[in-house]
Parts: sequence; C-alpha cells; structure tokens
Amino acid sequence: MFLSQLSKFTAVLLVLGFFSTFSFTQEKDKRQKVRTMTIPVSIFTKEELKQNQAGEFIEAGEIIVKEDGDQQTILSIRSVTNTPLHIAVLIQDNLSSNVNLQLDEIRNFIKKLPPDSRVMVAYLRSGSTQIAQKFTTDLEKAAGSIRAIVGSPSIAPNSPYEGVEEMTARFDALPTGRRAILLVSDGLDLSNPLPTQSLQLDQAILKAQRRGVAIYSFYSSATLTENGSSGVILNAQGSLNRLSEETGGRAFFQGTFSPISFQPFFRDLNLALNRQFALTYLSTHLKKGYYKIEVLSTNPEIKIDHPKGYYYRGNK
Repeated sequence: MFLSQLSKFTAVLLVLGFFSTFSFTQEKDKRQKVRTMTIPVSIFTKEELKQNQAGEFIEAGEIIVKEDGDQQTILSIRSVTNTPLHIAVLIQDNLSSNVNLQLDEIRNFIKKLPPDSRVMVAYLRSGSTQIAQKFTTDLEKAAGSIRAIVGSPSIAPNSPYEGVEEMTARFDALPTGRRAILLVSDGLDLSNPLPTQSLQLDQAILKAQRRGVAIYSFYSSATLTENGSSGVILNAQGSLNRLSEETGGRAFFQGTFSPISFQPFFRDLNLALNRQFALTYLSTHLKKGYYKIEVLSTNPEIKIDHPKGYYYRGNK
C-alpha cells in the first residue's frame, strides 16, 4: 500500500477482518554488523480502545523502533493475512469451579480463530504442566481438548509463571511471527506474591520477550485469592498486569472478583489479536545484555502495545 524510507513508514490500515502487509527495504551499510529481531506489536487508535470496537481505517502515521534510545531499521511488518497466529491457551487447574461455566466461551474463541492458526492447550498445576493438546491447526480438535478444571487447592502450582516460562520454549519449533499466550490464572506466586520481587515472574517475562511471545492474561480467582485479603488479590493481579504489559499483551480484570463471563474479555482480546503484527527490524546492538524497546508513532491518536525489552544472549 505504500513504500517509505529508512526505518519509518506511513500507513492507512484497511480493516476488513484482515490486514495488508507493510514492508520496505533500504540499502544497508555493509560496514555495519546487525542482527534481525522480530517482535509482536498491536496497533490501535485510542477511539477503538474507548469503544472496544475495530474501526475501518487506522492512520498509523510514521512508526519508529528504538533500542536503548537508538533508532533501528524496520524491515517488515507482517499482518494477519500472511502471518498465522500461534497461540497457547494455559489454564490454571486449581481455579474456582466457576471457570467451568465459561469453558464454552474458551472453546468458541479457539474455533473462531483465523484459518491456519496454531493452538496449544495446557493446564498449570503443581509438579508439572499438563499438555492437553500440542500445537495444531485443527481448531476443532484444540477446542475439544478444553476440559473441566480440577479446582482443588492440592494441585495449585507454586507459581503459575514457572509454567508460563516452560510454555514459551514450545514456540521454538514454530516460525517467528505472531506469537501469543492466553493465560487464565489468579496470578498468585506463592514463592513471592510481590510482582517486583518474583524471580519466577522475572524469568517468564524475559523468556517471553526473547521469543517474541505476547502474553494476554485473564484473572480468575483460586482458593487463596477467592478468600484472601484485597492486598493478596491486588498483588496477584499486579503480577499478571506486569507479565502482560512487559511482553506486549494485556491483562483483563473485573475488579477483584472473578468475572461472571469471559465474553467482554474475549471481545477485547479479539480486537488486540486482529491488530497484532509481527514487526521485524535490524538491531545494531551485538553485545550480550538487556535492551529496552520503544515502538512509537508520530500520530498522537495511535497506541502501540509492544514488549518493553528483551535479553540478548550474544553470539554463540
């Protein structure tokens, strides 16, 4: 739809259930060594977010990517049309049994994903994560693997973020692109409930950032958060919010209570996934370490969800 120069582009996104692909190339400085990075980004207008409904057009403006303040060269932005979604649905197995009343909503979400989407279903519990369905493009089969949760506190994971970290590794066998996790959890880390002091949460964020996986979380209570203090609940929700925000996803809550229905959550999640792109750029940073990411638009009416950074392990 357009071509631009350097690491910027100006776009009008036509939204008819799919997006067009945006890409451009530029002459590279052969003397400069670079490496390729792909991250998930979701681009919205503020009006869409207010109305919880996708508009017909987005004036995206100029998109700029920075690492540690240094502007990087964008290679492409791949859309829903030519970049299938890879999503893992992770459900905490000791949640309140009220979740079982909403299983059909989860199944319908899976069935209505775009064709060629790959879906995995797993349950988070103590000891190990139970895989109900490996990644598959058979959406009916994936939806059929959703079962009733056990709901017993005896199988509560020490930290749901250990299971999230484990699941991010399963994306390694898939092509880079549009990657996501839907986590249904109370967010309580029994090893350390404070979002700023949880090693398991930190590791889950770092692994998701490195693999380009955006994490979307639905809060639903379990034993300790259902009967616990507001402080415990808010700390658990704070952990989910940090996990989602720092990986380019979004956390969904309905106050401090379990939602009566997941339908409002899925409405907003579908908007986010339909606005999700795989952004590929050239990074000029080759040293081992953590790099902060900024994805900006010159249009003040645009909001962009993106990972807040990633850890680069250096050349092997």
